[in-house]
Amino acid sequence: MRLPSRRHLEAAVVSTGAFVVFGVVTGLIPNPFYVRMVPRTPLDYLFLVLTAVFLGTYTLQRSASRRTDEKKAGASVVLGFLAFGCPICNAFLLALFSSSALMTYFDPLRPLVGAVSVVLFAGLLYVRAQRTCDACNVEVREPSTES
Repeated sequence: MRLPSRRHLEAAVVSTGAFVVFGVVTGLIPNPFYVRMVPRTPLDYLFLVLTAVFLGTYTLQRSASRRTDEKKAGASVVLGFLAFGCPICNAFLLALFSSSALMTYFDPLRPLVGAVSVVLFAGLLYVRAQRTCDACNVEVREPSTES
């Protein structure tokens, strides 16, 4: 039996860590530090698990030489967090909008935000998985002969 590589262990730690941290911070994992003000739904748990798994998979695919997809991955994580987070517990959203506006307009859109997050992350991971080693290497331009 082959032991997991260092990259696999790192991906598992990132995925588990994201699940625990995001779960505690959003109140999906019950804890004495944070009380969630809106009911938990199965979709909240689904988006939490998918975000954590995708983040671990992204970590496994990431290479040190090519880091052009970090903004897309970051946007997917933020959208995922907004999808499973408590809308009226988010200080940033409360600073921009009132709690009644968040519950009236944003809360019904959270499943759509989560779906967009999953599609973005899945698309990013698919594109990264399709790259060949040559595509992963940084292209070296030949010196121009024009003066």
